[in-house]
Amino acid sequence: MQPDQRVAELAGRLRGRLVAAAATPTDGGGRVDAAVVDAYLAGLVADGAGGLAVCAHTGRGPYLDPTTRDLLVRRARSLDVPVVVGVGGPGDTPAATLAAAELAAAGGADALLVFPSPDPLDRHDALWRATGLPLVAFDLYTAPYQDTDLHALLAHPGVAGVKTARLHDAIACQAALAAARDAGRLAITGEDRMFGPSLMWGADAALVGIAAAAVPLTAGVLDAHVAGRFDEFVVASRRLDALASVTFRPPYDGYVQRMLWIAAAEQRIPPDHAGDAHGPDLDPAERSDVLTTWRTLAETRV
Repeated sequence: MQPDQRVAELAGRLRGRLVAAAATPTDGGGRVDAAVVDAYLAGLVADGAGGLAVCAHTGRGPYLDPTTRDLLVRRARSLDVPVVVGVGGPGDTPAATLAAAELAAAGGADALLVFPSPDPLDRHDALWRATGLPLVAFDLYTAPYQDTDLHALLAHPGVAGVKTARLHDAIACQAALAAARDAGRLAITGEDRMFGPSLMWGADAALVGIAAAAVPLTAGVLDAHVAGRFDEFVVASRRLDALASVTFRPPYDGYVQRMLWIAAAEQRIPPDHAGDAHGPDLDPAERSDVLTTWRTLAETRV
């Protein structure tokens, strides 16, 4: 089935763009400061993000209350780039997911990133019928789609494409990207540890948590690939891989904290807003390792 016109238009806006999966900076009490959010999101866009994803996994979307979700969507919307909003997540009921989607639509979201669920086609269809917002399916390594489900989703008129986040399963990533392209939908890489290769495998847009900070490193890889500057692409990919090797490593869910450390070091957010209350405990020595690698990459182009 052909995609709806709204879906085709969104795909055109996202093609070739880096969508930064933004973190949600909070103070020690878990509070969100609108001024901090504004400066953080604006900085991501200024440094090369062509779109923003809020309330996604990197932003700890499943843990956010409606007031915070609404603030994030509206502040992102004010920056005049496509805004993708994460909905669903572990433990969310269909009713809660629908309420979050309707709130996102009211706040001006351009699309929904739909977390995996046991009933993916029914869930996507309900969200499409309720909001009319283009949908991005989410092929996540902890809850990957069955082939039949993925193909059914990519045939739905409301689904703009699929974001792959298979972490280290190169074959599954290639298959999902190929399925999206074969269906005439957007193939979106969410592969922080396979970013450069996933572009060579056919991804034509990106939505990644590694762009929650140090945005130019990620943008440089995508921009070089899109422009066909392949010598530059190889060098940029090696640099991004070096950052990914210290930020996306076991425990993998600790990447949110690691990216917040970098965001604070870049002065994107205040140091007292750089904690992740929902991630695993990390060895304090990791912070030095992450920031040393980031500084080395920030200071040199080789």
